[in-house]
Amino acid sequence: MNIVSTIGKVYDKMQTSIATRRNLKFIQTHASELRHLPVGAGRYKVALHFPDEMINAYQVRQWYEPLMALAEFVPVVIIVRSPETALHLRKECRLPVHYADSIKDVERLMKSQDLRVVLYPNQNIRNFQVLRFNEPNHVFVCHGESEKAYMWSNQLKAYDYVFSAGQAAKDRLEKHLRNFDASSRCRLIGRPQIDVDYPAPVQITNELPTILYAPTWEGDRPSMRYGSVQSHGEKLIDALINDGGFNIIFRPHPRSGQNSTTYKQTLERIASSLQAHNESSKAQYIVDDSLHWGWQWSVADLCITDISAVAYDYLATGKPMFVTKPVSAEATVDDSAALTHLPELRASDVQQIGQMARKALSQENLKQQELVNHYFGDVSPGASMNRFINQTLALVNESSPTQG
Repeated sequence: MNIVSTIGKVYDKMQTSIATRRNLKFIQTHASELRHLPVGAGRYKVALHFPDEMINAYQVRQWYEPLMALAEFVPVVIIVRSPETALHLRKECRLPVHYADSIKDVERLMKSQDLRVVLYPNQNIRNFQVLRFNEPNHVFVCHGESEKAYMWSNQLKAYDYVFSAGQAAKDRLEKHLRNFDASSRCRLIGRPQIDVDYPAPVQITNELPTILYAPTWEGDRPSMRYGSVQSHGEKLIDALINDGGFNIIFRPHPRSGQNSTTYKQTLERIASSLQAHNESSKAQYIVDDSLHWGWQWSVADLCITDISAVAYDYLATGKPMFVTKPVSAEATVDDSAALTHLPELRASDVQQIGQMARKALSQENLKQQELVNHYFGDVSPGASMNRFINQTLALVNESSPTQG
């Protein structure tokens, strides 16, 4: 079995290598704009660095629209380090995409452009190849607010600033990070993604309330085992289907099933069950594999999710929600305001989800509005987007790079 597994891994690496060479050749002959660097007043001033493969593209996609809004004021570019990612983003993103594979490519970019701010949506180790340049302001923006331990990683000290959603994030960093001055290094921007009008790819009837079930992935270490697919998900979906009184949008995390075959198999069973019952039910059951995250917030009336960024994206809407309680004792769970006051869904309670959802939809939760203010500040239309743009422009204007 080990020999077969080893042969399979070698084969996969060979296929990846062949695909990489093919993509590089295509870039050289048909996508030269991915290497283009503007001159004069058109030189880039703000960049978002995304060194990952397409499996993590959800992290950069949610920044497309805020960056488009920022680009009305200063030239903006997305820097990618994978040829496959470069070719995909070239097609789906309206912003300039620059492919910089090697250190030499990065140096060429830094020396030729007028970069004042570099934004980082994740903690990829290749970030440090850009962080070594002193001139730009290096800003961690993350890819969503959450209570995962990831949000207070010691790696945050490497950045000049952290763009945080609200006071809760600042408090979290003050609590967990030693020798880190959150007062001077945190800039509160809210959640600019909530100020984007995302068109829904499907038409959902409003005759029934709609529940969004958006579990996170299984995690790659014991402390990150927040995923509810196996502990809650299958029974939860069965209970909602048997109830018949709710539309369902099932939106698993894009990385789900990457580390666990059984997790992936459970996902497949849930999807198959929803698809099988969709034809015969008056409710709509949607297995959502659309590229963009955001339209789901406006069409859903209630959300069930895990300890993840989804909980905080949906929290900003002010609509009712439940956060699943991890069954793993090894999962790191912080006693945050959100996890203390948002309704908890235990694995043992999923059979009553219909009754619980109806009760939540019929009641006003004043405590949840207080949480919105604590985690995001002003969420009136346009407020978060304006803060993101203004804070970024403030950093653009305070820097005076000498390169180029």
